[in-house]
Amino acid sequence: MLVYAALGYSLPHPTPPPPPPPPQHIKIKILVIGGTGYIGKFIVEASAKAGHPTFVLVLECPLSNHAKSKIIHHLITLGAFFVFGDLYDHGSLVRAIKEVEVVISTIGYHNLADQDKIITAIKEAGNVKRFFPSEFGSDSDRCLAVDPVKTIVAIKSKIHRTVAAEKIPYTIVCSNCFSGFHLPTLAQIGASGPHKREEEDSTYTIRAGDDPRTLNKKLYIRPPGNICSFNDLLSLWEKKIGKTLKRIYLPEEQLLKNIKETSPPINVYLATYHSVFMKGDQTNFEIEPLFGVEATQLYPDVKYTPVDEFLDQFV
Repeated sequence: MLVYAALGYSLPHPTPPPPPPPPQHIKIKILVIGGTGYIGKFIVEASAKAGHPTFVLVLECPLSNHAKSKIIHHLITLGAFFVFGDLYDHGSLVRAIKEVEVVISTIGYHNLADQDKIITAIKEAGNVKRFFPSEFGSDSDRCLAVDPVKTIVAIKSKIHRTVAAEKIPYTIVCSNCFSGFHLPTLAQIGASGPHKREEEDSTYTIRAGDDPRTLNKKLYIRPPGNICSFNDLLSLWEKKIGKTLKRIYLPEEQLLKNIKETSPPINVYLATYHSVFMKGDQTNFEIEPLFGVEATQLYPDVKYTPVDEFLDQFV
């Protein structure tokens, strides 16, 4: 009937036919490299729950890894697929990448420079529609951190430039401070607390997977209601517990001295907090459409948890 109409023939009935049903959205296939790590496991879960065929690259039989067996079993129950491969085995990496449209790297900072191997494999596979390098922190290109974090962000920035130079479609997720990692201890070095889920950051990442608005852009997870100073954070906690905390103010010079005199991972945490709380590296610039978009504006239907509400679970 549509062919007849296009050729100028009249339709047999005066009432036009109903419009065709909207096409079903085809779920993209996603590969997560580093999918059993801290942020990786949450991204795998968000991807699987969203209905995407989700693959996790693993070095060995995952069930033999007792340290991560609980995580692995959970991801299997969600429908994630584990594929054997190795960041340092080019052939296996290419084979895994050829099965998907989106590659998300969540590897840790010790292996960040080796993401060039992922880039090479993506180029050879030739089928990837979006690559997410391992970022998930402050914007590396706008970070004034001191070492050892300075070295880490320099590696990330180099990877970003390589991805762009190779003309690989990308999205870089700047999730800033993970609420589930930092808030349970009020960002106190050495304090212990239960690590909570990073569902929202992971959900935003997966939503951006095939969104044309995030193509070759940075996705900033920076909810306006969750921008607060360290003093703001302490004041919120004091209000909840009905007590006044003893505050010890540390001059920047002393903090820089502490960073130099401590070993990993403590010096990494201290340098991160120097960047975040003293330099304001996560909020000291405007997000311009030329290079980035803000997640809560792009996906207003995703409910994020305000810091005030998040702290309630620890009272």
